[in-house]
Amino acid sequence: MSSKNQILPYTNAICYSGFRDGQSPETNTFPSYDEIKQDLMLLQSNWQSLRLYDCDQHAETVLEVIQKEGFSFDVMLGAYVMAEKNNPECPWGGVYPNSELAINKKLNQKRIAKLISMANAYPEIITSVSVGNEATVSWTDHLVTVESLLEYVSLIKKSVKQPVTFCENYVPWLDKLTPLAAELDFISIHTYPVWEYKTVDDALAYTIENYHAVAHAYPEKQVVITEAGWATKSNGRGIPPHHVNEELQREYINQLLDWAEEEGVLIYLFEAFDENWKGSDDPLEPEKHWGIYYTDRTPKLVVREKVGVRVNA
Repeated sequence: MSSKNQILPYTNAICYSGFRDGQSPETNTFPSYDEIKQDLMLLQSNWQSLRLYDCDQHAETVLEVIQKEGFSFDVMLGAYVMAEKNNPECPWGGVYPNSELAINKKLNQKRIAKLISMANAYPEIITSVSVGNEATVSWTDHLVTVESLLEYVSLIKKSVKQPVTFCENYVPWLDKLTPLAAELDFISIHTYPVWEYKTVDDALAYTIENYHAVAHAYPEKQVVITEAGWATKSNGRGIPPHHVNEELQREYINQLLDWAEEEGVLIYLFEAFDENWKGSDDPLEPEKHWGIYYTDRTPKLVVREKVGVRVNA
């Protein structure tokens, strides 16, 4: 069963980013009110909890739609912190001029302030907050020190009533994040067997291994999986193409959700919709293809076949 100190209840949860073709946070082109409303209508019958990555215009509109339209979703709201330190280990570029790092620090402080403001503005909808996403793992392009994260966590905890977490790959929780874990209300991990060259036959066991490694390291803390999923296409960059398709996605997701229900482990499935703005320009770039719906909102096999309690059309 899940951790003794249950901060967040077990529920049906999914990561939501509503950027459609031609939209991107990088170009400040955001989904409209009506587009987000359409998405939430699609998701509402099977999902109760949403994870939003950043407190940007997209998140503002999502919260507005939930409140005005009377949707019953609760939200984990994040602040996407940018690089404050160079990371030469990042394969796709994590080194910046010192002037840019200094600007990022100020922008991060503004994002934390906005996270606090939004959490206080929507106390009935926002049920937890996250100070960053994958900002300490060895390959990140937006490295932030543990000391800086501790400062942000301290400020947030003084300013909001919601529990506070940090969302990160499972590996840093086993060493460098121990001081941060002590200050958080619960721990949030990411586990991606397919990125680590696991086949679907080995995937669930590997996910469970990742989860228990962190849970055993922090027996007093609830451990939530804030990202786990399976891509449906790949150009071979990091994921062998024969390891991903709709059938394999369906198999992993339904195994994952069955285990989560049996053990009472809260998992935010990654993710609701494909996002073509992500990664390279290659249409088979795997970063684009993790949704259980395509970008045009056509359901993938895991939804169409109504396999699994939480992934019905």
